[in-house]
Amino acid sequence: MSTEAELHTLTGAYAVDALARHERAEFERHLAECEACALEVRELGATAARLGLAAAEPVPPRMKDDVMRLIVNVRQEPPSVPEPPRAAARATRRRAPQPARRRVRFALAACLAAAAALGGVAVWQQQQLGDLRQENRQTQAQAEQISRVLAAPDAVTTSAKLAGGASGTVVVSRSQDRAVFFAHGMPALSGNRVYQLWYADGGTMRSAGLMPKPSGRDTTQAVLLQGAVDGASGMGITVEPPGGSARPTSDPLALMDFPA
Repeated sequence: MSTEAELHTLTGAYAVDALARHERAEFERHLAECEACALEVRELGATAARLGLAAAEPVPPRMKDDVMRLIVNVRQEPPSVPEPPRAAARATRRRAPQPARRRVRFALAACLAAAAALGGVAVWQQQQLGDLRQENRQTQAQAEQISRVLAAPDAVTTSAKLAGGASGTVVVSRSQDRAVFFAHGMPALSGNRVYQLWYADGGTMRSAGLMPKPSGRDTTQAVLLQGAVDGASGMGITVEPPGGSARPTSDPLALMDFPA
């Protein structure tokens, strides 16, 4: 029988199905009562799914320089000093909401390090995971929806080359009725023009929202398509005037069929 403290450390193993049967049953009983662990399991499961989509690419030569430059701003954890029992109990109550958030941050960082050690990382992990953890409620809600799509048992993917050497991957979950589009290497647009996503729906194109402006050719963006997949058979991407259009005004950069 594991202690309560030990159960809190099993989220990662549970997310990747690495627990023995008796450990899994014990942890699932704990999971039903611990919202912090339930949230962490969902996030780690989604991270594992994203790692499965990682494209193996050579590590950029500048990565080491970037890491060494940024690491000086990372605050070290203070040394662990035993506290008197009563003081420790008070500190535990004060810190109650924090451990899950800290464990999630370290677990995600560990996943990224593992992917890099395998010879490449999906730029999605490098550029976007920090944004997914912002406290902004709208961003958090979208991040959780993306996680649900990626972690859905029926999630399927398809990829295609886009114009200008870019590439795209769409992940569709019919059970979630949503789709997520990953675009890598999208060139910046001149003026205020924007990339707009579309559902191919019954012979017409239904707007699925705008993409954020690309921040560089080496970045990957993850965009939750707006609206339900419903009966859509695929998606497209076009270049549109500022604010987007009600109907496409340019030839599609790509048309991608949704997997069956």
